[in-house]
Amino acid sequence: MSKPIRIALDAMGGDHGVSVIVPAACAYVAADPDVELILVGLEDAIRAQQPLLPDRVSVHHASQVVEMTDLPSHALRKKKDSSMRVAINLVKQGEADACVSAGNTGALMATARFVLKMLPHVDRPAIITALPNTSTQTWVLDLGANVDSSEHHLYQFAVMGSEQVAALSDIAKPRVGLLNIGEEEIKGNEQVKKANELLNQSDLNYVGYVEGDNIFDGSVDVVVADGFVGNVSLKSSEGVAKMIRHFLKQSFNRNLLSKLAAMLAMPVLKSFAERIDPRRYNGATLLGLNGIVIKSHGGADELSFQNAIGIAKNAVDHNIPSRIAKQVESHLEG
Repeated sequence: MSKPIRIALDAMGGDHGVSVIVPAACAYVAADPDVELILVGLEDAIRAQQPLLPDRVSVHHASQVVEMTDLPSHALRKKKDSSMRVAINLVKQGEADACVSAGNTGALMATARFVLKMLPHVDRPAIITALPNTSTQTWVLDLGANVDSSEHHLYQFAVMGSEQVAALSDIAKPRVGLLNIGEEEIKGNEQVKKANELLNQSDLNYVGYVEGDNIFDGSVDVVVADGFVGNVSLKSSEGVAKMIRHFLKQSFNRNLLSKLAAMLAMPVLKSFAERIDPRRYNGATLLGLNGIVIKSHGGADELSFQNAIGIAKNAVDHNIPSRIAKQVESHLEG
């Protein structure tokens, strides 16, 4: 029998903390017998939420909590026994294979980078996640770890993102695009133009500049951007998905005839809603670290957080840091 995958959960992180993360953990182990979960946080709060935990769910006490308003520097210096820090420490110590947190993104990034360190030849971590497209999904990075990125950082992101997608999607040579304000060579800022030159000289399957709509049309597998642009793109897509659901609900509740039409269309509407539901894409990987850390949305519900746990398991299954380390060594050494 193979050894179960052990994932440390920051039970105090996010907008809802134990009220979401504890039941999500219990539900996840009920569906996946190959995973053990470690709830890290204030033991009394965790036990109060779920006095009797199922097998394969344990508690590791941590005396402090990183608040969503804490500065990364404050969390790093003053909260060394926070649930976030302790969960990441468990990965460093080999007691967990991965960590999942819905907590403060800046604090998570700073703490993970401090504790786990970067892979050789990688300057900065990048946040990557998948978004739905017309055929399967498109992976986008960076989603907010780096507001300002040089051409070399964008190139590193492309290498790391390409390798992650190759591992998780079984695509030998993922199509990589560089997000820009147009597909013409003359468009874009200097960082993007210089990154385009580097990518054109690489052996990645680089398809050139892509625009925002290409994230969703299935024409590219990996989209690279700096963290400012990537995060705006992510939040915009989430907002559009919510708006579409709102308009559909509003239209079908307008009168009796529209309600009858909604009943007839319910199977199609349900399938459509699931396809664009941001909760099913929750869970972003902090690429470039010497360890696996997954960032869940701060407002995640139980379904969302379970999805983030699944992404952590998948990353462990495919040994993502080791694969990326090999790729960055061949592409970026020197």
